[in-house]
Amino acid sequence: MKETLSALLRNAWKKAVSAQHLSSALNGEPLIEEPKQEAHGDFSTNLALVMAREEKKPPKKIAAAILDHLDDPADILAKAEIAGAGFINFFIRPKAWHAVLHDIHDRDDRFGSSDFGAGERVMVEFVSANPTGPLHVGHGRGAALGDGIARLLAFTGYDVQREYYINDSGRQIRTLGLSVFLRMEEEDGRAVDFPEDAYQGQYIRDLASRLRKEKSEALAGLSRDAAVALCARFAAGEILGGIKADLARFGVGYDRWFSEQSLYDSGLVDKTLAEMKARGLVYARDGAWWFKSTDYGDEKDRVVVRQNGQNTYFAADIAYHRNKFSRGFARVIDVWGADHHGYVDRVAASVEALGRPREDFRAVLVTLVNLLRGGVPVAMSTRSGEFVTLAEVLDEVGTDAARFIFLTRHHESPLDFDLDLAKQKSNDNPVYYVQYVHARICSIERKAAEQGIAPILSQPVLTEPEELKLLKKLTQFPETVTLAAKMSEPHRITFYLLELASLFHPYYNRHRVISEDAVLSGARLALVLAVRRVIRNGLSLIGVSAPETM
Repeated sequence: MKETLSALLRNAWKKAVSAQHLSSALNGEPLIEEPKQEAHGDFSTNLALVMAREEKKPPKKIAAAILDHLDDPADILAKAEIAGAGFINFFIRPKAWHAVLHDIHDRDDRFGSSDFGAGERVMVEFVSANPTGPLHVGHGRGAALGDGIARLLAFTGYDVQREYYINDSGRQIRTLGLSVFLRMEEEDGRAVDFPEDAYQGQYIRDLASRLRKEKSEALAGLSRDAAVALCARFAAGEILGGIKADLARFGVGYDRWFSEQSLYDSGLVDKTLAEMKARGLVYARDGAWWFKSTDYGDEKDRVVVRQNGQNTYFAADIAYHRNKFSRGFARVIDVWGADHHGYVDRVAASVEALGRPREDFRAVLVTLVNLLRGGVPVAMSTRSGEFVTLAEVLDEVGTDAARFIFLTRHHESPLDFDLDLAKQKSNDNPVYYVQYVHARICSIERKAAEQGIAPILSQPVLTEPEELKLLKKLTQFPETVTLAAKMSEPHRITFYLLELASLFHPYYNRHRVISEDAVLSGARLALVLAVRRVIRNGLSLIGVSAPETM
């Protein structure tokens, strides 16, 4: 509907200019919004106010010129009026909203999709947790966000690939190996001085026990360093296997699992640093090599090679992002934890330094999750015996509830995840509130089929206020999807679904869908089936199922 109104406004403006009632060219799309008060119509535009300076006329005079030349060949407008300082309010005829039903029934599971992305290749890298421990609930939120972004982009015409960056090189992996090795030493009765920075969880002890059973012969006769390296490889492999299993259970898949070590094995890190040195992008100081990131908007220069000659993690990240773009991606989106906030500018600086516009790189930061039980915070510690891993949360509440609730807030906003609430079969549980709409409409559909009632799209008899609100909300779905994809904000879909459900529940309670009136029954059936399709499409975009019974 907004696109139609925009076209009407642009045509009216053009005609007013031709009639010399207006003089300026209209660049861009007019802003069309939905007024907060129903008395102000269905839509409103501030076009006259925006163009007042250029036209050198009072906004009300501009608005009057627009309305004088406004044609409505499809007869969608009940009226259009000037309000306030020069706003134009539009009131849509009830019958005009019915067109969306044809669109939804025709396009079915593609309703809301578009070619907005025009096939542009985009990589979404997300989770990428170090294989040093199991995924925790915060990783779950990042997984839901990254997968939701990828689903939205694919639905709006982008060529999307999902990637997981495996940090399988460097100090953390060596620390993992040492942690497992020392726990094996403990099992053998040796006194061990366990470092504070070593990994402390029970899973380290479990890995040590399994390693002793499965690799005792391979460990025999190895030097300490070689044994630690073997422990690191074994533990990282086992943990990564668990990560893959947890993500698969969570409905998240990847096109590629990219190894950090492969950057070193291929020589790309050293090659990239050598080219940066040759181009004067890095310099030596105090025995280290520094990237001139301040030349590209960062707050300070960054070390890429330490005084001991070891590359920093940042050096590998520079090479990794160079590799991403070398594979033909027009844009890359990285989903990181909020603790990486200070890392964004340096990576963006390196992208720009290596020849890409910095806007081709985007970091989406996700805030951690506060776990609650019945409103009381859950201690986030493995020693407490409470839930901390993603797998444990899924065991208790299931994938659907977890994914939905993870996306009930903007990714940078704190999220309270109440385990008890997520299991309730009540309207207080947001995922149940939405899924129940789909299940209830499936029940209506079965009842209609039993009585031989088919949906009727050609009779505009849906005039109840609750019906018009549902129709208006359904028309907003495609725009919501496109905006959510454009902004990398899947929570917009979750909000939309909750709003649509909040309109359906009172409608269902006040009006019978199946009645003695055959035409009205068919029309209402067409409406609720459209709601079901949109609920299903929206849930699919956030990786949540649409059950037919509950």
